[in-house]
Amino acid sequence: MRVAIAGAGAVGRSIAGELLENGHEILLIDKAPTAISVERVPMAEWLLADACEITSLDEAALQRCNVVIAATGDDKVNLVVSLLAKTEYGVPRVVARVNNPKNEWLFNESWGVDVAVSTPRLMSALVEEAVSVGDLVRLLRFSHGDANLVELTLPEESALAGTQVGDVQWPEDTSLVTIIRGTRVLTPSREDSLEAGDELLFVAAQAREEQLEDLLSARRRPDGLV
Repeated sequence: MRVAIAGAGAVGRSIAGELLENGHEILLIDKAPTAISVERVPMAEWLLADACEITSLDEAALQRCNVVIAATGDDKVNLVVSLLAKTEYGVPRVVARVNNPKNEWLFNESWGVDVAVSTPRLMSALVEEAVSVGDLVRLLRFSHGDANLVELTLPEESALAGTQVGDVQWPEDTSLVTIIRGTRVLTPSREDSLEAGDELLFVAAQAREEQLEDLLSARRRPDGLV
């Protein structure tokens, strides 16, 4: 898979390194000569150019890319890169970094963004996830369909502990995608049972989040009945 990354700072280089290790073809683009550090990511292609300019993106052959990642430290630049990648070059997947959470509302399909990653929000979500059990935590927002990747750790007293996945009536527009149990990562089947302490990851419509949280956090009755 060919991936172009706009922004060759610490974030862009880190992403490039991870993707290269997974066998992908990477192009790093940055307009600052000081950011072109070929020796730090020697296996990547490098382009000294302004990713907001059509001529630069033509030179980068963006139409050949499967994914574009707008990873600069400037939200305005990331939005322009995303819009150009989607509308001018038809890139199938556009991922954009959100630096200021106040700008999150802009990072949607209108600007060509398929997935918006807010570093401040993700960090705060990870803090919340570490200290809260039974509370729903948003990890990632998907622009299409107004859906989020959310996580909830099943409390000890949850009425669903011991229940098989297939027996749970999940809210509409909600999908359980992963169960993390200790060091194991499970792809849930209908026969799998939920256990207290499981970290459950869902893709869920934002309008269903409260309903999902209520379902998973509901306590058992004193007699043990749901």
